Amino acid sequence: MERIDLNLFRVLDAIYTHGGVSAAARALHLTQPAVTHALGRLRDHLGDPLFVRQGNRLLPTDKVRAMMPSVQSHLKGLLASAHAQAEFTPAQLQMEFAIGFRDILESIALPRLVAGISEEAPGVRLVSRRVAADDMERELSAGTLDLVVDRPLRAGARISSQHLLDETLVVAMRRDHPCARQWSRAGYLASAHVVVSPLGETNALDTLLGQKGVFREVRMVAQHYFAACQIAAASDLLLTVPRAYAEHVAPLLPMAVQPLPIRIKAIPILAYWHDSKDNDPAHAWFRERLVKSITGAMRPSPA
Repeated sequence: MERIDLNLFRVLDAIYTHGGVSAAARALHLTQPAVTHALGRLRDHLGDPLFVRQGNRLLPTDKVRAMMPSVQSHLKGLLASAHAQAEFTPAQLQMEFAIGFRDILESIALPRLVAGISEEAPGVRLVSRRVAADDMERELSAGTLDLVVDRPLRAGARISSQHLLDETLVVAMRRDHPCARQWSRAGYLASAHVVVSPLGETNALDTLLGQKGVFREVRMVAQHYFAACQIAAASDLLLTVPRAYAEHVAPLLPMAVQPLPIRIKAIPILAYWHDSKDNDPAHAWFRERLVKSITGAMRPSPA
């Protein structure tokens, strides 16, 4: 036992945290065979199967459950000591970060993010994709996503979060829309609307309005906000859209923007990640860059 490779305990922690060999391999940036081999070596050292398969997950044995609090505590201490001694250098990173984004954030925040990190960390690769709300925790736990940025979502105790900003809504329409000349709540509710629902989920605004006993006619459902803006600019349909995105797109289309004529609380936007990344200096660096990009892109423009 005195000759045991301490890296094997990092593999043990990754499988325990993420529930499988494939997910652990992604989290550790190793191949799946390498993780399988490390698990076999640790099984031989400890004389225990360590995990048993149940469906798609590996469940820890009693021995693992008993030893993991101590293993995780010591790993955190070792990593903290290593990080204190080694200076983190973004320029040396060779990593991929996967982000769960709505298309609004992708179009207005990603250009700013890429511009900010391309010189500082040229070895970083970015992947942006949509994630269903119900899949957020599973994907973060499995390591298939590093960060998710979205409205408030249900999450377990292992998911960390940070409030980024509060999103306000406005209404986009073609410039010569009849409502543009005399904007009112009555005109808004009497008009037909286009809404965005890329995954077929219920529109959050209609849920809120329904709780107030207010209903509107949804004439069309689109997958993407830019397509919906084009539709609104070329028809009588109104589009209720986050203010920052409307300001971003309005100069590109024959589109007018009006305030939402119904009082709705601002919608919080949060960043989510798995707590196993809390003390990872690369992840912390990337979180900071992402947060600055989003808050900078969505900051209200000067009046």
